[in-house]
Amino acid sequence: MWTAINQLLTAIDDFVWGVPLMVLILSGGILLTLRTKVLQIRHLPLALKWMVKNEEGGTGEVSSFGALCTALSATIGTGNIVGVATAVCAGGPGAIFWMIVAAFFGMATKYAEGFLAVKYRIVDRDSHVLGGPFYYIERGMGPRFKWLAKLFAFFGVCVGLFGIGTFTQVNGISSAVNGFFDPNSSWSVTIPGIGSYSWSVVIASLLLTLCVALVLIGGLKRISSVAQIVVPFMAVLYILFALILILCNWDQVPSAFSVIVRSAFQPQAFTGGAVGSMIVAMQKGIARGIFSNEAGLGSAPIAAAAAQTKEPVRQGLVSMTGTFIDTIIICTMTGLTIVITGAWQVSGLEGVEVTTYAFQNGLPFPETVSSFILMICLVFFAFTTILGWDYYSERCLEYLCHGNQKLVKAYRWVYILAVFIGPYMTVSAVWTIADIFNGLMAIPNMIALFALSGVVAKETRSFFLEKRHKQ
Repeated sequence: MWTAINQLLTAIDDFVWGVPLMVLILSGGILLTLRTKVLQIRHLPLALKWMVKNEEGGTGEVSSFGALCTALSATIGTGNIVGVATAVCAGGPGAIFWMIVAAFFGMATKYAEGFLAVKYRIVDRDSHVLGGPFYYIERGMGPRFKWLAKLFAFFGVCVGLFGIGTFTQVNGISSAVNGFFDPNSSWSVTIPGIGSYSWSVVIASLLLTLCVALVLIGGLKRISSVAQIVVPFMAVLYILFALILILCNWDQVPSAFSVIVRSAFQPQAFTGGAVGSMIVAMQKGIARGIFSNEAGLGSAPIAAAAAQTKEPVRQGLVSMTGTFIDTIIICTMTGLTIVITGAWQVSGLEGVEVTTYAFQNGLPFPETVSSFILMICLVFFAFTTILGWDYYSERCLEYLCHGNQKLVKAYRWVYILAVFIGPYMTVSAVWTIADIFNGLMAIPNMIALFALSGVVAKETRSFFLEKRHKQ
């Protein structure tokens, strides 16, 4: 019976994250790119400038940079390390090319999401901000589409609680810690009714739960404060070591780029036919790009709505930089390390093992040091994803329960409990369900982006015309 249920859920998951959803999200990105006249290229320098320069006199709960870091805390996760490796192994190096293509159009999508989040947000008398897809669906498309907004919010709560924000991330942290400190589980303890686990897993879960609780109990401002410190630190740390690896193997970089581009259109020439076709490379790369930066899923605009700004275009541009950093920079660097070292061609390796092999064989450090660096990056990436998804799911719940703070606070404790039991959850069905809900979030959000693309294009054009006249 359970086998049949798992097979059914896997089939649904494959369909939800299949070609139709990718076409929907990618076509939305292409439409928004055309309607904003390739804004992601023309205004990227301005976006990067505004990313670190907070607006004065804006209304909101956190700075624009804080809102961006909150969004990045959820998007920069284990997918940047593990997901890219999986995509390259399954789709060949060409998957990296298609991942970048998806991110390029995704930048326009993320711009529109940030823009609409600020334009249609609600700010109450206590300066408490609530915004995101549920509000730009309800207020932008009209009250008759409130059911669609509620559907998005329901999916958002399920994603946060059922796994993407809790079980999968905590399990990833405990596995990384256990793999480094006690790979053979020599120091184990038996937990009645649960099973036998390494002390490294038990201690890691307790420390993680304590850290998560201390941050979450403080609400959005504390999440944002932690994100503004941890996100830049972990991103710079990972980029630094990936850059060291690339520089130490500089002579391999031109051929690596050549392999990535040629493999995008002729994967069989580099994989011996093992991958299948260009369609597989496209599917794996585009899916990984979407899953990594979440452009089109509707999660990031929930954080963008809280930014202290009075100008939707400005926050839209700041939000857009998240996709640029997450995928075009971090995921591309991960892909390069894997291709340069040939880690994707080593048989028997999968997931994090592929990236670990790349770091161990590409960095000029002892293997233990390289493994430790990657473990630290994985722990920080997963930890911030836990924080980010709690905020997203709380805001979704707040919309569903009309701002009932008692229910939101109760949910927060349930979320912390889910983090605590995460390392001991091995039911693959739970993770598959979370994955399905994650994909389903995109459908109501993309419907809204298509419907409101005219508003985005018109007001963006007006903003830059006015800006030019002032100069």
